[in-house]
Amino acid sequence: MSISKIKHAAKSLKNFQGIRFEECLDNGETAEQLNKWLLEVSWEVANKVGGIYTVIRSKVPVTKKEYGNNYICVGPYNDSFVKTEVEVGESKIDAIRDSVNEMKRFGIHVVTGNWLIDGFPEVVLFDIGSAAHKLDGWKGDFFEYARIGIPYHDREANDALLFGFCVFWFIGLFIDQVKRRQKSYVIAHFHEWLAGVGLIMTRLRGYDCALIFTTHATLLGRYLCAGSTDFYNNLPWFDLDKEAGDRQIYHRYCVERAAATCAHVFTTVSKITGIESEYLLKRKPDVLTPNGLNVQKFAALHEFQNLHAQNKEKLNAFIRGHFYGHYDFDLDKTLYFFIAGRYEFSNKGADMYIEALARLNHMLKSSGSEVTVVAFLIFPTATNNFNVESLRGQSIAKMFRDTVSNIQGDIGKRLYEISLKGHLPTPTEILHPSDLIELKKCIYASQRSTLPPICTHNVCDDVNDPILKALRSCQLFNARSDRVKVIFHPEFLRSTSPLLPLDYDEFVRGCHLGVFPSYYEPWGYTPAECTVMGVPNISTNLSGFGCFMEEHVNEPQSYGIYVVDRRHKSGEESCQQLAQYMFDFSLLTRRQRIILRNRTERLSELLDWNILGIYYYRARQMALTRIHPEFEEEMLKLTSETSSNPSTPGISRSSTPAPPEHDDEATDDEDEHHPPPPPPQISFQKVPSKEPSSTDQAYKPSFTRPASATHLPLDKQFRAASVAVANAAAANEPTFPDALDDEIRQITIGKDHQSDLASTHQTTKHDDKVAFGLHDHGESNDSHDDQKKVPHEDHKTSIVVKNDFTIPNVLQETTITGNATSTESASAEKMLSSLNLEDQPITKSTRKEQS
Repeated sequence: MSISKIKHAAKSLKNFQGIRFEECLDNGETAEQLNKWLLEVSWEVANKVGGIYTVIRSKVPVTKKEYGNNYICVGPYNDSFVKTEVEVGESKIDAIRDSVNEMKRFGIHVVTGNWLIDGFPEVVLFDIGSAAHKLDGWKGDFFEYARIGIPYHDREANDALLFGFCVFWFIGLFIDQVKRRQKSYVIAHFHEWLAGVGLIMTRLRGYDCALIFTTHATLLGRYLCAGSTDFYNNLPWFDLDKEAGDRQIYHRYCVERAAATCAHVFTTVSKITGIESEYLLKRKPDVLTPNGLNVQKFAALHEFQNLHAQNKEKLNAFIRGHFYGHYDFDLDKTLYFFIAGRYEFSNKGADMYIEALARLNHMLKSSGSEVTVVAFLIFPTATNNFNVESLRGQSIAKMFRDTVSNIQGDIGKRLYEISLKGHLPTPTEILHPSDLIELKKCIYASQRSTLPPICTHNVCDDVNDPILKALRSCQLFNARSDRVKVIFHPEFLRSTSPLLPLDYDEFVRGCHLGVFPSYYEPWGYTPAECTVMGVPNISTNLSGFGCFMEEHVNEPQSYGIYVVDRRHKSGEESCQQLAQYMFDFSLLTRRQRIILRNRTERLSELLDWNILGIYYYRARQMALTRIHPEFEEEMLKLTSETSSNPSTPGISRSSTPAPPEHDDEATDDEDEHHPPPPPPQISFQKVPSKEPSSTDQAYKPSFTRPASATHLPLDKQFRAASVAVANAAAANEPTFPDALDDEIRQITIGKDHQSDLASTHQTTKHDDKVAFGLHDHGESNDSHDDQKKVPHEDHKTSIVVKNDFTIPNVLQETTITGNATSTESASAEKMLSSLNLEDQPITKSTRKEQS
């Protein structure tokens, strides 16, 4: 896949199931006209707890482009986060303000304002503490309607119930308010079981609201995997009620399963989680909604390479201090690997990572490699404080830097003074004995009798800590002879740390390889973030990200995306495969690693919310259609009104396929076996025709041959016939420029000539439910793929135009009757008739006249 193919793949994602996502991002104009509202409900709105916070926060900008001010985020009130992330103030939207005031009249503390992130969305936050006096009553109501009981001792479930009923209450008031102006369409999108109570009650009470439920990871699945269960091989045979009851989460499981059942549309983030949901929640997802990121585009390719070099130097400074006294390896031949995430030892694959590192250590020593691998493990856990040895190392390194800096300054002054006098300095004049004494003091102070620590902090109960136990078991102690050094950093990375002063993004950019051999990972933001930053990474086919890349990228390994098979191989085989991947990566030269980072960064476009946001759009449209079947008619009516009154003159639409987007950097892997044929030399002779009407003159059509036609290998006979008919229709008409690439549609020829089309223009039909719309090889899909092709009954010629543009009269006459105004056009029509041309869909006005 070259850059052009990746762009085509991203473009086909944008056009999922015939939807052109870019046309939907109108800054809320359509939502305002239809009175369409979206309420995004999650426990992690302006409340950072886990990965869903990243999902919602990063998705806000593209959702705001679609809904504008009709997009509202709903979450719980957390004072510590609100102070730093929310600009509190009264809502400017009447429906929100009146609903909130009504709830406040009953003693519920509700905070409104704007979330201080990209997009600046409106937020409604409920202080569940102010509703605690209603807990018992709401528990009774919930049991009466849903038959789910919430135990008193489960504080998290009680908080979820209070939050859910506040949301349910607000939705009811809000719907009443927005309906007062005009007919409304309200969508409520709930994330995870903590928000599920509100969805269940909204559905059971029959509110006029389209409900979507997204699970980012099933509750029971996470618990089962944490217990070292052979999860995926036993999915069909779990006794769900018993497993949930044994783990004392039966009521939570019931809430999650009921929410998935009550939702009009149920979605999940990956195919692997979709399979899990089908067995554990007893519902197959209607749409897969993969998670995206806000991709930062660089003006030049070398910019992110410079960021890697800058942040790697910061890591080098830390390594020099941490390994003082044992710093006997070359940093230019040192690679930085890392794993990071929530501290779930088995689910996140930390056990396999450590075992593979031990094997990698043996492989490097056996091969006599000069490469040193420093492997970081970033898993926040309970600690007492920094390790004294780690702090001492950084202090000694700083002492060395200060001493050498002072000596360097003195030497520079001496060189200047002696040279200015006209003499060449001798070694003793440059380096004084006092300087040597200072250097010796530093060297003696840096000697140590112990090994460098494997952990930067004092971990609470380090004897039973899973990672430390595994490191000791594999004998990874940072010995001099070890080619693999390990550093366990049990704390979130931050730039204010006195030990490793780097933010997470800076740390990732400074590393060479991210390793995430997860056993349970519904999506996997960590490898996705690596890809966007141009850092090669290893994931598994049990993670949503790994499945996504295997399905949508041809040969992902050549793009720095390594996928370990943990689904069909044993643990031993998977561990060996992981060790081999890391060893192969260590054999790459610096130039090869630079090229690989460039190729990895190319894939970032596939993970952009501007691409993947279409799946959330599809889920919302599906939910609205299920409760309002007339919604599609309203959309068509609105679209037709907009297209019938264009604000700018129409432009022509080419009937030939768009050429691939060329890129200078695609030459390293572009297929050169099928070069495009040279453009034929065709003379366009105009033939007499009747005078066009004033309407026709406004469009100023012409049929000059576009450059993209050179990529369609049709025979000369067909090409000449097409030109003749085009000339007949365009007689005496002025010309105007070719159409844009993204407005070009592919011509469809008869069955006898289907084999003539180039293979690069083949398309794949999208699955209506869970399949993504991206071909494995990254080809671009045509927007007419899902439309049935019907042969023209009388085999007369037709001109393909886009449905939302009116056909000029002269074109309609050519399309409908096929009459030619000269002997040349008549013969051309006969030639085209013999080729069995099939018509593509044309405008409504043309269809009506044909009938």
